[in-house]
Amino acid sequence: MKLATLPRSDTLRQQLAPLQQRWQALAPRERLGATVGLGLLLVFVVWSIGVQPALKTLRTAPAQQAALDAQLAQMRRLAAEATELRALPPVEPAQADAALQSATQRLGAAARLQRSGDRLSVTFTAVEPAAMMAWLAEVRAAARVRVVEAQLGRAGNGYSGNLVLTLPAADPLPR
Repeated sequence: MKLATLPRSDTLRQQLAPLQQRWQALAPRERLGATVGLGLLLVFVVWSIGVQPALKTLRTAPAQQAALDAQLAQMRRLAAEATELRALPPVEPAQADAALQSATQRLGAAARLQRSGDRLSVTFTAVEPAAMMAWLAEVRAAARVRVVEAQLGRAGNGYSGNLVLTLPAADPLPR
């Protein structure tokens, strides 16, 4: 193996010989300046590649951790709510229909309910976000309907679009 590396090292020495001669020809002050410049360049590269990204990660990690903790807490709340809803006794179809009608009427002209077979379609026109959230919470808890299709868009200060729902008797929640 040494025999294979010797020709390469000789070739490398021959290629570096002009650089060594140039280095030796520099005045001591110029060599010191070049050494300091190369040292500063090395420090910059180490800082840019090794230290700065690590410090940035350390600075942003607590905020990312807090955001992930908040998402996890929300997911746990939703899972607990789903478990509670599954544990509730089933709602009679007539009672669910009445709860859905009542919740939709509270939105006034901004919501229109239509029945087609075992599905219900609700058309919204510029419903305020808070009113939409309250309506969804009410129909989920009181009527126990399931949203099977949603086509909503933001229009000005409210939501417009359609929701397709199924009543509990037509499509019961899995237990």
